[in-house]
Amino acid sequence: MDAGDAMGRGERAPLLRQISYRSFKRKPSRGPRVLDETPEVELLEDKKKMGSKAPAVVLGFECLESTAFNGISTNLVVYLETVLHGSNLASASNVTTWFGTSYLTPIFGAIIADTFWGNYNTILVSLAVYILGMIVVTLTAFMPAPAEVCTPGSSCVTGNATLPFIGLYLVAIGSGGVRSSLLPFGAEQFDDVSGVEDQEGKRSFFSLFYLCVDFGPIVSGVFIVWIQQNVSWGLGFGISTLCIALAYGGFVYATPMYKRSMPTGTPLKSLCQVVVAAFRKVSLTLPFDADHLYDVSGDSMDPHARIAHTTEFSFLDRAAIISDSELEDRLLDAHSSSWTLCTVTQVEELKILLRLLPIWATSIVISAAYSQMNSTFILQGSAMDINILSVPIPAASLSSFEVLCVLAWVLLYSNFIVPALNNFSSDGHWEPSQLQRMGAGRVLMALAMAVAALVEMKRLDSVATGEVIGIAWQLPQYFLLAGAEVFCYIAQLEFFYGEAPDSMKSMCTSLALLTIALGSYMSSLIYAVLAAITVKPGSPGWISDDLNQGHLDYFFWSMAVMCILNFAVYSAFARNYKLKTILP
Repeated sequence: MDAGDAMGRGERAPLLRQISYRSFKRKPSRGPRVLDETPEVELLEDKKKMGSKAPAVVLGFECLESTAFNGISTNLVVYLETVLHGSNLASASNVTTWFGTSYLTPIFGAIIADTFWGNYNTILVSLAVYILGMIVVTLTAFMPAPAEVCTPGSSCVTGNATLPFIGLYLVAIGSGGVRSSLLPFGAEQFDDVSGVEDQEGKRSFFSLFYLCVDFGPIVSGVFIVWIQQNVSWGLGFGISTLCIALAYGGFVYATPMYKRSMPTGTPLKSLCQVVVAAFRKVSLTLPFDADHLYDVSGDSMDPHARIAHTTEFSFLDRAAIISDSELEDRLLDAHSSSWTLCTVTQVEELKILLRLLPIWATSIVISAAYSQMNSTFILQGSAMDINILSVPIPAASLSSFEVLCVLAWVLLYSNFIVPALNNFSSDGHWEPSQLQRMGAGRVLMALAMAVAALVEMKRLDSVATGEVIGIAWQLPQYFLLAGAEVFCYIAQLEFFYGEAPDSMKSMCTSLALLTIALGSYMSSLIYAVLAAITVKPGSPGWISDDLNQGHLDYFFWSMAVMCILNFAVYSAFARNYKLKTILP
């Protein structure tokens, strides 16, 4: 599923609130209408009414886009294995690499949107690439499948399967551009300075957006996957293509409703200025009192908030030292170069990114484990009895169960976990911080991998006795994986959005999504290493084409150990993390 919900949240995550449509929908204005109201005022009121519908259009768009993307990704490993004749290991590796690319492209989309095109134009261009890729994937699914070419004394290889992969990577590029800009674009439709209603509406919008992200996996897992495996792969992909085409048409049709902001330029320039200025002043001595560092008052700063000074990474503070020549320039009312003198806030923005870096890095291992849901979990389920209560359930359809478990964890957290923690607190009101929730998610991910290993051991034991256990044995590992997603990804996106400087909200959100990409690439690397180490003459390796001859349980145990070690590293950094402080 699309794990990247990118939900920035306030003091208590709106995702974990009771979602109210009434709080999302703007209330009609009350009071008598002024008779001498000017046409300009009427025009502004009409535009505001139209703008109030724009978030709903974005939410509908996300429902269709999520369905389209998951209609491709949910069952892709089965398609590569059964139709394109890939091996288990190669199919799993190809899926994680492609999945990783689809979460790598948002960082480039965010840079393009912030620097050149803006969110609206980035979405439009990305959609064109997206639709082209979906059409290519759909058309190739209707074509005869590439045949296996076998030569004596060598293994069989798949014939020309280039065209399907071209389509898949066009989808990855297009979906990444949409993913980088759609949530910030939806948030732009609210006016932050117009009052409480818009602020509450924005918070509810983040929650509703996440629910729309979950809409796609449910529809694809229950409906589209069944069509792909029982009717036609081409028809299943065609439904996904139709969804993204409808999303494109609706998005363009609603253009007059949108508020569209212009790109403000890349924040990378400001970060580079801090580094350059700090090195230029390496010979200067830092003042004893940080108040002597260069900063500007809140009245003279533009919309960005001022960030309080911190003592970490003190070398960078040199960028805010006012030299004698710069002091003379200030007395003469002359402007100093931004490459020699930076504000404390500019310096602190770079410090924030440096503090986030180790937290961000530990999320890569979590994403590598999470990507197993779209690869080895499905391979494991395909080797089991797929009937639950005499109803055949394709292995890929359990991703829909995972989505339902995500919603169950949300309710469990808000209605049971938090109240229980409050009962144990001294003041009767305590909720885990974002960093604590991310730590809990890392523990749950380790447990999910351990349970998957135990299930695989049970499956191998049953095969040895001539029995086949049912796919329902996988449900606990999906449930734990859903809990890890709720605590890791949602809290992580909330944390990154909240800690990010005002000028870097989109970029930091994309950085959070980038961990999913790097985790998928890491998973592919792990597969390659395992193949090199475990595949030997007479030994098919841990992840073999016939799982009954391999040891997928060893792989899951290895992932569990890796997650535990990752939790230990994360805990060390999270314990010492200092949250940013905004000055009044």
